[in-house]
Amino acid sequence: MKRVHLVSLGCPKNRVDSEVMVGTLQQGAFELVDDPEGADVIVVNTCSFIQPATEESIETVLEMAKFKAAGSCQKLVVTGCMVQRYGASLEGELPEVDHFLGTGEYHRIEEVLRTKDAPRSYVDVPMYIHDEMAPRVNSWAGHSAYLKISEGCNHRCTFCIIPQLRGKLRSRTIESLTVEAANLAAQGVRELNLISQDSTAYGRDLYGKPQLAPLLRSLARVDGLEWIRLHYAYPIGLPDELLQTLAEEPKVLPYLDMPLQHASGRMLKAMKRGVTRSGQERILERVRAAVPDIAIRTTFIVGFPGETQDDFDVLMDFVQDQKFTRVGVFTYCQEDGTPAATLADQVPQDVMEERQAQLMQAQAAISKSWHEGLVGTKVPVMLDGVSKQSDLLLSGRMTSQAPDVDGEVLLTDAPKTARPGDIRPCLITKATAYDLVGELQ
Repeated sequence: MKRVHLVSLGCPKNRVDSEVMVGTLQQGAFELVDDPEGADVIVVNTCSFIQPATEESIETVLEMAKFKAAGSCQKLVVTGCMVQRYGASLEGELPEVDHFLGTGEYHRIEEVLRTKDAPRSYVDVPMYIHDEMAPRVNSWAGHSAYLKISEGCNHRCTFCIIPQLRGKLRSRTIESLTVEAANLAAQGVRELNLISQDSTAYGRDLYGKPQLAPLLRSLARVDGLEWIRLHYAYPIGLPDELLQTLAEEPKVLPYLDMPLQHASGRMLKAMKRGVTRSGQERILERVRAAVPDIAIRTTFIVGFPGETQDDFDVLMDFVQDQKFTRVGVFTYCQEDGTPAATLADQVPQDVMEERQAQLMQAQAAISKSWHEGLVGTKVPVMLDGVSKQSDLLLSGRMTSQAPDVDGEVLLTDAPKTARPGDIRPCLITKATAYDLVGELQ
């Protein structure tokens, strides 16, 4: 058996692609190993969403190439977004690499490794998306998993290169996703985090209209699943049926990840977001009216070309007024191939970083205040296992805390019977801006 070491970079969507590759390789009698030094084949699944991600991908490829130079590795394969973005040009720039697979070719990994004279590059218009028959191996905690409901995006935001990397919207059927969810539940998964590039549009390409609400209701019928959380919902087009589902289905958590990107009308127009600040406010009002206890996570970009102090002040006012549960703030990256890259009035890096710090500081105060309001209350917490902060503490998450991005609940007192995946009542005893401390009851 050939031994394979796989490095997965970037977002959870990329992670799912890596999990499908791992399953495909294991079915093909390849053995997965944790140490690249002991691998016959090394696969690097790259990210190229922004320039820092591309740089990390290149550094990782070069680091893995050292094992090939040392003779322990026979083949080095690079897959994913960086390959899709730069195509055949990588062949000359990375001579150490044996094969390149684009974002729509990851299902070919076993074929490429087994074929004696396989082409060096497989890069085409992304069309493939895996289905319930794909031999995926969940790499997250055994009780939690990501479920990719669609691939690609039909929006054309001026700062974003994703449509070039991932192609147009391609949804999976409700039946396919429900079967995969049932398979994951049979393996012990209790929490599903639904991901895509644009979850709001899910199903439009297959059914003629978005079908996110029917999908959620179908997933909620899967035995064994307890928590279903929705990510990456584009703000435009949220139907009442979806909000009603969030309110009514006990397994569908009152949680909505909805990237807004800005609040200034000038910036939203320049970004081609198709909405105004007042439009976003009406959307948020609808969401909160339908689901009063909902946790809303969003992201913003500061330093978009032409952003003035007045534009930033509008964004600050918006964040302080809306009091979001969770907020991520990113500085704008000038990405070649996007319309925004050619715009005038690029904002200096130091100005962007200062605005990022100011907005994060404002949100930290909001988050801490909200967390402090939970002290003394009991909330359901899903156990994840030993905390990364201390092996003396267990870690858990509330329904408002998604894996990786939303902090944790540190458990100072937990019974020996507590196991990862358990959902237990927890008394919150202490709060910070990002994490909480509690005792299982």
